[in-house]
Amino acid sequence: MNGPDPDVNELLERVELVDHHTHSIVGGPVAAADYEFMLSESDRSSAAAAAGLDTQIGFAARRWIGPLLGLRPNDPEDRFLGARLALTNEKAAARLLPAAGLERLIVDTGFRGDEILSAAGLGVLAKVPVSTVVRLEAIAERLALEGVPAAGFGSAVRDAVEAELAAGAVGLKSIIAYRAGLDVDPARPRGAEVVDSADRWLREVARDGRARLVDPVLLRLLLWTAVDTGRPLQVHTGFGDPDLDLDRADPLLLTEFLRQTDGACPVLLLHCYPFHRNAGYLAQMFAHVYVDVGLAINYVGAQAPVVLAESLELAPFRKVLFSSDAWGLPDLHLLGSWLFRRAMARAIGGWVAGGDWSRHDALHVIELIAFENARRVYGLPARGSARRSGRDYRSRSSAAPAGTFSTAVDE
Repeated sequence: MNGPDPDVNELLERVELVDHHTHSIVGGPVAAADYEFMLSESDRSSAAAAAGLDTQIGFAARRWIGPLLGLRPNDPEDRFLGARLALTNEKAAARLLPAAGLERLIVDTGFRGDEILSAAGLGVLAKVPVSTVVRLEAIAERLALEGVPAAGFGSAVRDAVEAELAAGAVGLKSIIAYRAGLDVDPARPRGAEVVDSADRWLREVARDGRARLVDPVLLRLLLWTAVDTGRPLQVHTGFGDPDLDLDRADPLLLTEFLRQTDGACPVLLLHCYPFHRNAGYLAQMFAHVYVDVGLAINYVGAQAPVVLAESLELAPFRKVLFSSDAWGLPDLHLLGSWLFRRAMARAIGGWVAGGDWSRHDALHVIELIAFENARRVYGLPARGSARRSGRDYRSRSSAAPAGTFSTAVDE
C-alpha cells in the first residue's frame, strides 16, 4: 500500500475481504492465447489477441503477479508469460489465491460452469470458506431442457429457486442486462403473459435442443421470483463483454423496478462502470440498493483509485461492497484484491491526509466495505481471523479512544 496515511495502509495490508461476487477458475495448463483471452473482458479471441498484454490489466499482471512468480516488477511480457504459463492454473491458484487476503468467496456458478473447477474446489485452493449465488437464467434454461410444461413454468421456477436457497445458496443473480437490457417493463408479469411466453420459448427449445432465455417477460418473471424470496438479488449492470449493449446496461434504467421493490429484498448492482456514479445515486435514494465497482477495478488498473473514489461520492458507505468478478484465472482474484486495496489506500488515505476525514472514520469505512456490509447483507458468519483487522488494530491507533468503535458485524 502506498497511500499517504500509514495507518490506513497498515489496515489495508492486513484486512481480509469478502468477495461478494466472483467465479471459479479453469483447470490444467494455460496457453498464451488463452491467458490473454481470459485476461480480457471481451468474448472475442480476436479482440484479446489484438490487445495482448498492452492494457491496464496486462501491465497490472506483470507488476503485481510477476514478483509472486520470482520475477522483478514489470519484467517484459515474454519473461512474465514464460514464468506464468509454466504453472498449471491450479498451481498458480495455490500460490496466488491465499496471497489475495480473502475471508470468503461468494461464487456465481452459472457462467460456463462445465469448464471450471467447482466452487468447493476453488475454496480449497484459496483456503477460505465459499458460498454460492444462483444464476436465475441458468435455472430457467435447465427447466426448459428438462421439458417443464408452459402452464407450470412459473411455479417450477419458484420451486427450483427455493430449492437452491434451501440447499445453501446465499443469493440470486440476474443477467437481464445481457439478455434484454435493463430498459424492460419493470412490472411483475401477469400469469397469462408468462404462460404465452413460456409456450413460445419452450417450443423453440424442444425444436432446437438449445436453451438461451432472452424473452423479456420470462426474464421479468425471474426477477420477481427472486424478489419474492426476500433474499439478496444481484443484477449485472454496466461494463461487460460485447454480448450486451452498454447503453442499455445503465443502472438508472432500473429506477422504476427499484421503486416497486423497495423494502422487498436487497438489490446489489454489480460492477456498474462507467455508470458507477449513477449507481451511487440509486444506493443513496433507495434503502435496499447496494453497489460495487468490482469488474472495473482490474480493467482500469492504475486508474483504480479514480474510479473507486468516484464510486464513493454519493453511495452511502454501508451500501458499498467488494467484488472481483474474476473468472478463469486466479490472477484476476489476486489483482481484484490488490488493486482494490491500493485504490482504497490512495483515495481514503488522501482524504485523511488532507484533513477531510478522521483516521477513525477511514478505518470504519474500510471495514464496512471490506467485509462488514457483505456479512450483513448475505447473513454470513464472521471469520475469526478477520478480527486481526478490527479491535486489536484500533487499540494501537491514536485516531480514536479505545472502545469508541465496535467491530460487531452481524445485525
